[in-house]
Order: sequence, then C-alpha cells, then structure tokens
Amino acid sequence: MQPVGYPVQQAALRQVWQTFVTKNEVHAPPGLLLDPAVIESWQRCAARLDAQIAPRPTRLRDQSLSVLLRSQENLISVALPYLEDIYQFIEGSDCAILLTDKTACVLSILGDVSGMGLVDELNLGPGAYWSESYLGTNALALTLRLTMPVQVVGPEHYFHSLHHLTTTAATIHEARGRVIGTLSIVGPAETATSHTLALISGVTRALNNQLQANLYLEEANLRLTEVNTVLELIDEAVIAWDSDDRVTLFNSAACRMFGLSAPTVLGQPLSFVLPLPVLWQEAVRSHRSLANAETTLSVNGRSLNTMASLHPIAEGSASPVGYMAILTPSDQKDQLVSARRHNQPTLTFDDLSAESPTMLRVLRQARAAARGTAAVLLRGEGGVGKHHLARAIHNTSDRANRPFIAINCRAIPHSLMAQEFLGFEKVRARDSRLSKFELADGGTLFLGQVESLSLEMQAALLQIIETGTVMRIGGTKPIPVDVRIIAASSADLERAVAEENFLGQLYYRFNIFNIKIPPLRDRLEDVPRLAKRFLDRLDGQESATDYYIDEDVMSILYRYPWPGNVRELENVLERARYHSHDGIIRPLDLPEMVRSGRVMVATSPQPQPIISIAEAERKAIIRAGWACQGHIGEMAQCLNISRTTLWRKMKRFNISADDFRKEQVGFSQSTA
Repeated sequence: MQPVGYPVQQAALRQVWQTFVTKNEVHAPPGLLLDPAVIESWQRCAARLDAQIAPRPTRLRDQSLSVLLRSQENLISVALPYLEDIYQFIEGSDCAILLTDKTACVLSILGDVSGMGLVDELNLGPGAYWSESYLGTNALALTLRLTMPVQVVGPEHYFHSLHHLTTTAATIHEARGRVIGTLSIVGPAETATSHTLALISGVTRALNNQLQANLYLEEANLRLTEVNTVLELIDEAVIAWDSDDRVTLFNSAACRMFGLSAPTVLGQPLSFVLPLPVLWQEAVRSHRSLANAETTLSVNGRSLNTMASLHPIAEGSASPVGYMAILTPSDQKDQLVSARRHNQPTLTFDDLSAESPTMLRVLRQARAAARGTAAVLLRGEGGVGKHHLARAIHNTSDRANRPFIAINCRAIPHSLMAQEFLGFEKVRARDSRLSKFELADGGTLFLGQVESLSLEMQAALLQIIETGTVMRIGGTKPIPVDVRIIAASSADLERAVAEENFLGQLYYRFNIFNIKIPPLRDRLEDVPRLAKRFLDRLDGQESATDYYIDEDVMSILYRYPWPGNVRELENVLERARYHSHDGIIRPLDLPEMVRSGRVMVATSPQPQPIISIAEAERKAIIRAGWACQGHIGEMAQCLNISRTTLWRKMKRFNISADDFRKEQVGFSQSTA
C-alpha cells in the first residue's frame, strides 16, 4: 500500500486521524483518498490502544536477543549486504534501514546517525517489536499482515508519537514461500517519496531470489555429494570427460583398474589416460550410447577385457557436453549372471511334499531328473506348479549354485526370438549381445510354454542340446555352453508333432525325463498340505499372525474343481487372508464363486468332477438360500418346487434357513 499522490497531504490526514481518535469516525475531505488497510488497522488498534499516549514498546533482554540472533544467523548473513546496498543509495537522507524476523522483532539496523536517532529515541532498535499490538499502525506490521510492500506516512500511523515518521517495508520469503522477516526503511515524514517504496520492493525481491538460489545451491551440493559417494562405493569404474576431451571424473574403481590416481588424471586429455577403442570413437562421433559392449582397452602397456557402457551427457543442447563410461573388469557373462547366482529361491522337494499317489510319483521322477543331466520336459495344465518343480530340480542338482534363468517363450515375438535366444556378434558400431544359453552357462535354462518356439528356434535348440555349443547370429565360432534345459508345456505336444508344429526330434530329446504333473482336481488330498504351506509362507513374509482354515472352508476347498490349479488355490487363500479379521479363514472369506462351486467356462469347457444328484440338489438349495437370504417362499419359487418339498429336502440335508440369514449378516459386515 502507498499513499495516493505525492507530496502527501499530511495536514488533511492529521485531521482525519484526529476525528477518528476523538469520535471513532472516519471522514475523508474531498480529494483525499484513504488507504483502506490503514483504516482497518486503526479500527483494530482502537479496541485496545490509546493513540494519544506514547507506546511502550516491548524489547528483548540482551541474553534473549543473543539467542534470537544466533537462530537467525543465516537470514542476517544473507541480508546484511542488501542493507549496505540500500544505505549506499540513501546515505544522507536521515533514514535507518531495519531487518526484522517474522514477528517484527528488529535483528539489525543500519543508517545515518540522524536516522538511527529517530529509532533510538523511541527505543525501537535491535530487540524491539514493531508488531501492531505494540506499535499500532506501521508499515512493518502491515506488510507482515498483507505480505506485500507497504508505506505508512506521518498521520497514517496510529500513535501520535509516530506521526513524524515514514515507515516503508516489504516481506522476506524463504524458497518455499514462507514469510521469515521484513526489510524496512524508517525516515522523516516530510521527505516521504514513492521511490523509497520502489527501492525497498526491488531490494527485497532480490533478497528473496538470493535465498532461493542459496537453497537450490545447497540442495545441488547435497545431491552432488550423494552422487560422488555412490560413485566411490560402486565396483564399476566410472570415467567422464567433457567436450574438450578433458577428464572430469575418475572414481576409485577406475583408479584401481588402471593403476592411476585421480589427482594426476583429472583435467588431463583423455587420450593421455585412456586411448579410445574404435567402437567408442564411432559412438562419440555419432553422439550415441553403447550398452554392455565387449571392449579391450590398452592402458600402460597392458590389455584389459571389460564390459563397457558409454552415455552422452546432455544439458538440453543438440550436442553432448561430455561423455561418461562405465567399465566392469570382468567379462559380460560373469557380470550379467552374477546377480542371478545369489539369492536364488531355496525351493526344494521338501517344500513340494504331497500325499496323493499321483503327485508322489511325480516327485520321484523329478528327483531322478535332478540327479541326471538330460533335458527335462514338465507337462500339465496352467498353474499346476511346473515352474516350482523346475526350481526344485535345479536347487537339488549339482547346479544349485549356478544361474537359473526362466523364460516365457510365448512372451517373445517370433521376429525377435532368434536374437533374443541366440544373441548376436557386434557388427561395426552395433553392440554385441550374449545368448540366453551363455547367461545360463553352468546352470539351468527354464523354457516355459516351449510349444511357442518357432520351428527355426526349435531346430537351434535341438542343435544346442546335441552339440553343447551355441552360435550367435553373425558369429563365426561356436561357443561351448554347459546348460541344463528344462522345458514346460501345457499343450498336446504329440498332436503338435503330428501336425508338424513341433519338431519330432526335439520332442524325443525331452522323452528321457517327460514328467506330467496332474491337475489339482485329480489330487485333492494334497489341498490341505498345499494350503498350509502357502499360508505359512505368507505369514512368515508379511505378518506375525498365524492363519487357520475353518473345517467348513476345507470342505469347500475339497468340493471345488480348481480349474486354475495350485495357482488359483494360492490366490484364493491370499484373498481369504485379507478378508479374515481374527486369523481364522471362514467360508465368507472365500470368493462366492468358490463357495458355490461355480467355474468360469470357456468355449472348451474345463473338466469338472462328477457329483451325485443329491449333491447337486444340496448345492442348488444352498445357492438359493444365499440369493434369497433364507426366505423359504422365495427359495421355493427360485427352485421351482413347493415350500413343503423344500422343507423336506432341507431337513434331509441338515440345512437351516437361519444359517443363511446369519451368513448374510456376517457377509454384509465383512464387506462393509
């Protein structure tokens, strides 16, 4: 806020002020526009302050002021140069420059002797509060209230003892917008000018920008420190150079790899430190990246075989401002599979224990396969646990400490299948890529849905199994690989062979260990053991609560045909855990589809167990009871039988209408 027009009509303002303090009325003479913010401030002050009596400002004691100044050191250190800049411009104008905190407490003062005398004679120097509750209407208090630059001239001040002053102030904001203080100029009323308001506004804006820049610089330094710490901790060698080919980064791993020290390398031409291979030179000229490229470097007369990734450093410009290279002193294969050799799931045959004769036979066959070296074929419907059994075979074999790489063949497009499986040799500036068989060298390669392999890839797989070598695309030399192939399929491979969609020779290769896993509906005796094992695993991973399965739930699990097999059972139990509130899984915690035994059927129906007519009647009555909430009339109407017949059948099956009402209440509560 600023007075309307200069010079300020102080005599007219004084008359308005006099009328207000004597009659509590505001009357502006013609031609004089009053600042509404000033009038509102007067009205707030009139309720508790006497404008005719000199104010008694509150001032901190020396010890308290010292504590405050220490807490505001950052603001004071940044703001003092701006106070000095203001003083340089207004020196000789009998003014004082004040810096306050967000409560309008003076932190620092600078100015002419006469200007500082105006402040000192009112006892309003460092430690004094200029807030409205102590000093009435003034620019420092108003700017904190309005968060905008304010100038209050002469009689606009509420207290008569301040009418000889002009106060001009603006708020200081930290980077996130919060007000942390004010910057103000206090001077004689007769020299009031709009330039003072413009000056304080501009300087405060510059101070706010400086505080924001300081925060950004502090955060940037923190991020830089974090990045440098990470670069020093990683095992890969990291080298960076600018557009003038001067080395700008050489981390500890790079120093160890090349036998150099960072101080002797930084700032040196890259060619003196590390002659670039041809592949790198082409990438730099074309401003492109390299990823996991096999590279041989010559440093200090010795050769280093490394895996290298090269990345341009760009800052929004068309051309990179530099490059960064990440080097690993081991070959690509060891680097890419090292992560796979650790933290392998420890799934064994003990975790797949069963009670059904058919599954016990499968486990005996799998144990035999774990002792062998030939390819393994696991067959069965989706979700029966082929991947788990493959893991158990691998973890029980002598390859347990080597990589286990699982691939879903159906997820790879046929056009990319060859290069994804076989890899390719580098051609000109194109990176090389290892084959999946090299990545799994010494371990196991699991091929899920193997029937989805193209005929070309089937032929390549057959050759790899027979010869123990792989030829990359574009390569000229076969690469020896020692890898165990475990394939899985839910298709009719015999029919695929007959229709020439699957190579017969490859199928016969898998016939040494051709293991068929039965669907869960054919081995329902395993359901309790599978359910307990899965719940125990979830309890150990996610919570300390032990979950138990109600007997009625177990009966339902026995009756359900499980078209999704073991995977569906696990999903149902996981869902039931989240719906159970006391650690006991009850029927209402199961999906309605499982409770009712309803199965989603595709165009080719899933086989379902044969049930008796009596069991079918019982299920129909139970479904009607759930749907009608136990109302006998509605149930009979839905079943198209009489009430008497319904009562008789319910009595025979030991079904009560009250059970459905209770279950419905429980169901509504659980879903609520």
